[in-house]
Parts: sequence; C-alpha cells; structure tokens
Amino acid sequence: MRRLCSVLFALTAMAALDVFTPSAGQADPYKWCAQYGGGRAGGGRNCGFVTLEQCRATVSGIGGFCEPNLFYTGPAERPAKRTRKRHND
Repeated sequence: MRRLCSVLFALTAMAALDVFTPSAGQADPYKWCAQYGGGRAGGGRNCGFVTLEQCRATVSGIGGFCEPNLFYTGPAERPAKRTRKRHND
C-alpha cells in the first residue's frame, strides 16, 4: 500500500510539472511596458503591450513613457534580409 501511494504521488507530481511548465507556445508576447509618472501618487507600470505604438497611444495625454519589457521571452526579431543587386555584364 505504501508503494502504491508513492507511485501515485510521483505520477501526480509529474503531471503537475507538465501542466505548469511553460513551453515555447506560451512565451510572453508583451514586449513593451508603459511607465506612468505619478508624483506623490507613486505612478505605475503596465507591461501589457505587443507593439510600441500601442504603448505610446496609452501614455499619450496622461504622461509617462514606454520602454522594453525586461521579462519579454518571445522570439527575437530578425533583421530584414538585404537584397543583392545582380549586375548583368
């Protein structure tokens, strides 16, 4: 009986690890953060923006600035490929 409980506990622990372990499909998509100025109120931070334009539109008129999310885990952007010009001689 004791061995059965140990096996059941091990299977439950492995299932829990599988469920709660992030995979590549669950990467953080929010690349930008808005940092709000608050003076005495303390301000705030919102890291829920996919694009810089979304972040800038949010802080527009209320004050603050946008900065990259330090915890962003999504894919890195690749630089655009340069096209080669072919010369026909």
